[in-house]
Amino acid sequence: MNGWLFAAATLLVCGVAPALWGVATGPLRRRVVAQNLATLLVCLALLLLAQGYGRPSAYTDLALVLALLGPVGSLVYARLLADDLADDPPHSSRTTWPAIAATALVVLPLCVVTGPGRATAKLLVIGALLVAGNVVASRALDDPAPEAAPHD
Repeated sequence: MNGWLFAAATLLVCGVAPALWGVATGPLRRRVVAQNLATLLVCLALLLLAQGYGRPSAYTDLALVLALLGPVGSLVYARLLADDLADDPPHSSRTTWPAIAATALVVLPLCVVTGPGRATAKLLVIGALLVAGNVVASRALDDPAPEAAPHD
């Protein structure tokens, strides 16, 4: 087991497992935030596994798809559950900065190890998607019921 695989295993056990517990239990506001966090952590674990196993094409492509679809899932939940979340709104802004820091702590070392090229560009795109998706999803979850425009 190399350091990349150890980091991925640690992230899965110490990050994803508690996030999945949060998805499965507790109030709705915690479940939605935990789902968003779990998606981010699984994506980062896939990037670490790609480096650890030396198979960047398989795992990195999965991470790219997850980086695109994960925040979309959070936005769908925020839209569909807006009435329920309005009564007890989530506080997802607490996880935004730690999520950005975790993304940087995983993506930047992988970029350094990978060296210049298409793989590094793909890692940077995945990192940017994770950060942007987390910020957008956090803002949507913090304000799940936008004001409706008045009708004339």
